[in-house]
Amino acid sequence: MADAKFILYIRKFLKNPLLARKQVGIELVHSELANVSKAQIAANLAKMFKAKEEAISVIGLHTKFGGGRSSGMALIYDNLDAKKKYDSKMRLHNEKLVLKKPAANRKQKKDIRTKKSKLRGIKKAAVTFGKKKK
Repeated sequence: MADAKFILYIRKFLKNPLLARKQVGIELVHSELANVSKAQIAANLAKMFKAKEEAISVIGLHTKFGGGRSSGMALIYDNLDAKKKYDSKMRLHNEKLVLKKPAANRKQKKDIRTKKSKLRGIKKAAVTFGKKKK
């Protein structure tokens, strides 16, 4: 798959200094392939923009009807720290850059709700599930 051929076109380019990234609309031509992986696209963009692959998020890829062409968007962050700060938590979780908090089960959620209904102010905000850490 390393020698798979595809052409990457940059359709739209927007520099976003507030979020420390470049936002790029991309279009792919891949006549010999069914689809192109996000890792291959990120590697190609890293060469084009002289960025690190781990600081690139490829999102919203759609294959055109009939195949051979795809379009999407890429977010090229200035560094990995900026990506961890500004990228969505779901994408960071999927790339295993951030760990998800353990979810409370149904019984714990109900207990928390009843405890909160009896409290007010700061004490209400401090109620969480599980045992208190020492």
